[in-house]
Amino acid sequence: MRNFKLSSLAFSLIALFLLTICATPLLAATTKYVTVKKDGVNIRSGPDTKSEILWEVFKDFPLQVIGRKGDWLHTRDFEGDKGWIFKNLVSSRKKVIVKVNTANLRVGPGTNYELTATVKYGVVFTPLSKENGWIKVKHDDGTTGWIAAKLLWPADSI
Repeated sequence: MRNFKLSSLAFSLIALFLLTICATPLLAATTKYVTVKKDGVNIRSGPDTKSEILWEVFKDFPLQVIGRKGDWLHTRDFEGDKGWIFKNLVSSRKKVIVKVNTANLRVGPGTNYELTATVKYGVVFTPLSKENGWIKVKHDDGTTGWIAAKLLWPADSI
């Protein structure tokens, strides 16, 4: 009976170890991003309404969730700044933001395609698809095109 208990314990420990090893890459690959639901939402220094307002964000602003406390999300933005936002003020809609001073919007996924427009730092788009290091995006005004993924944040959300 004692050997059975030791075998069961050893099996359980090995299974737990293997599960941990296998699950770690999956957890790393499932970074959670959210989007702000409306204009004028406060990002705070702590997870409550009494905490200092650090800055204000606009509708569709993308954020990475790096932690949680109750109904509050600890987030990071495309500039690396961190703060807290109430969970009901965000949605799971995917958005990307231009993280460089200017980016070229093209008709296809590559520099050999015609330039459609030049977009500025902080412009938000809806990502549609990804191909060879390029993301097809759509602006709220209906404009669509391709931007190099390295110029957008988060580039891994699609």
